[in-house]
Amino acid sequence: MIITPVAHILNDFDDKFAVPRQSGIADIKSRIIFEKEYKSENAVRDIEGFSHLWLIWGFSENEEAEKSLTVRPPRLGGNKRVGVFASRSPFRPNNLGLSSVRLEKLEIIDGAPVLTVSGADLISGTPIYDIKPYIRFTDSHPDAVSGFVEDNEFPLLDVKIDGSLLTKIPESKRDTLLTILKNDPRPAYHSDCGRIYGFKFAGFEIKFRVNGNEAEVISIE
Repeated sequence: MIITPVAHILNDFDDKFAVPRQSGIADIKSRIIFEKEYKSENAVRDIEGFSHLWLIWGFSENEEAEKSLTVRPPRLGGNKRVGVFASRSPFRPNNLGLSSVRLEKLEIIDGAPVLTVSGADLISGTPIYDIKPYIRFTDSHPDAVSGFVEDNEFPLLDVKIDGSLLTKIPESKRDTLLTILKNDPRPAYHSDCGRIYGFKFAGFEIKFRVNGNEAEVISIE
């Protein structure tokens, strides 16, 4: 089977470092731009009746690596292996991702539909292969059990950032940046205190270090 993108996503995640590990963690706004053959109002007719959508997309920035039947989930500190199908690792047999996002609005711009969604865990430019409505009575399972994930929550960090640095970030994007830092964007197997990390967000280079349970922002350029 050959699949091609129906759309791509645009947002403030400029690279894969610091992208939330799951959808819904950071309330970042993203725009879904449809490819030429799907730029029709007919393709999204009645989509506004749904509050949430499923996105099926591709891990476009994965480095070429040998496929493995086992992976090391960040939830387990990167120290224990589980089956690839018992994880949400990005290194998958077919490099496909699945995310649930909130539909904020539908706009028609120059005759083409554009969807604004929140909560996506995709970097800007990621190809989207399909979009499906989230249906509450079939897709929500209140009695679901989440395996090793339930007993291995990521500890949240306290964020220390000088006010003069924070004012460099547009006010509408500050809460998202703080959420990213609070959820510790470092790889799970990194715990060395004092090491300076950097990531790109909303056109800025954010540099920070972690000491204990505190993330200190060093610079924003």
